[in-house]
Amino acid sequence: QVQLVESGGGLVQPGGSLRLSCAASGSIFSINVMGWYRQAPGKQRELVAAITSGGSTNYAISVKGRFTISRDNAKNTVTLQMNSLKPEDTAVYYCNTVPFSLRSWGQGTQVTVSS
Repeated sequence: QVQLVESGGGLVQPGGSLRLSCAASGSIFSINVMGWYRQAPGKQRELVAAITSGGSTNYAISVKGRFTISRDNAKNTVTLQMNSLKPEDTAVYYCNTVPFSLRSWGQGTQVTVSS
């Protein structure tokens, strides 16, 4: 099981951008699908973006057109570029495999969108 460490969160105004990074402790080359999840206060954790080892992507309807997921298998990193952020994007963001691995959850990174 790879260990995952997320970073890049912070406080941003509505309409702003953030770039989240996920660093894996081991190789992600053989992991077919990696994803970014988020959990808002009082809500269930949800998958917002996924990317296959071949680079195909899929997004939740709520973030489509605003978020872009990418992966670098050589550097064992997964990135989430978030643009046009909205207050409803406020959540703790996590990366993990898809489907997720219970042992791979990291601490996440807090994203707060507020004026």
